[in-house]
Amino acid sequence: MAVRKDDDRLYVAEQTGRLRTSDGATVVDLSREVSTGNEQGLLGVAFHPSGRWLYLDWTDAQGDTHVTEWAYDGSKATARRDVLKVDQPYANHNGGQLAFGPDGHLYIALGDGGSGGDPEGNGQDLGTLLGKILRIDPRGDEPYAVPRDNPFVGRSGARPEIWAYGLRNPWRFTFDRESGDLWIGDVGQNAWEEVDREPAGSKGGANYGWNLREGRSPFRDGEAADLVEPVIVYSLQEGSNCSVIAGHVYRGTKIPWLRGHFLYGDFCAGWVKAAPVDDLDAAAGVGEVEQLSSFGEGPDGELYALSLRGPLYRVDPA
Repeated sequence: MAVRKDDDRLYVAEQTGRLRTSDGATVVDLSREVSTGNEQGLLGVAFHPSGRWLYLDWTDAQGDTHVTEWAYDGSKATARRDVLKVDQPYANHNGGQLAFGPDGHLYIALGDGGSGGDPEGNGQDLGTLLGKILRIDPRGDEPYAVPRDNPFVGRSGARPEIWAYGLRNPWRFTFDRESGDLWIGDVGQNAWEEVDREPAGSKGGANYGWNLREGRSPFRDGEAADLVEPVIVYSLQEGSNCSVIAGHVYRGTKIPWLRGHFLYGDFCAGWVKAAPVDDLDAAAGVGEVEQLSSFGEGPDGELYALSLRGPLYRVDPA
């Protein structure tokens, strides 16, 4: 889900390929172009801070990732162009999240390329975009510009678009609208789910550990300096847990006690928890959403939860 400047509608991406608004309009329809695998389809949406351009992350019939731009005037999406295309070796772990950061740049999540255990070692390979979060300026050049202060600009053998690496499948990440901190939900293998937190003002370049580490536990032999520890981990051996869904830090006004809490949940188990940002171990259950797939934040800071069952829920006081 995304919102647009000076527009009170919510924009919801359907995995099957349509971008729709909360008043029922269809803005873009890619249903004849997207792949339809379990982790494929239309996966992410973001608006340029000006509201003049729309960006979608989706996988094509061959399973490859596209980040595509449209000019958008509030009613028609025109002047379509591909900003980025990434070949995907397998059907799973496509990432898909898009968001403009407080710095005005576009951040893009890409999983490690799929299969299991990162067989190609993409998470730790700075020569590939897979297993990374990227940071680009989609309007700075054709097809995009790389910000000069990206951490690997000028480094031999490294892709300059990379902002962070060592990620398995960062399906959802969000920026705290008040602090600017980046929260990343990285889906685990068989043992641990994790959430990573990057403080505002970071210079980038963080290594979150995959596939050397899953959660806080070793996964594969190898060494790397300065691995960043996750701030939240939970076990896949408990209940029906399967995939972490990162949400937002609540900055709305309708639920005063929830302000300053980070919300996250699990796709299979359906639980939603809220944790104070200064005491993440104090997470408490606040609700359930069957097949929870994403969270959204309205223009006013109020939160929403999305389900692959179809509903869009607003988080309201009990």
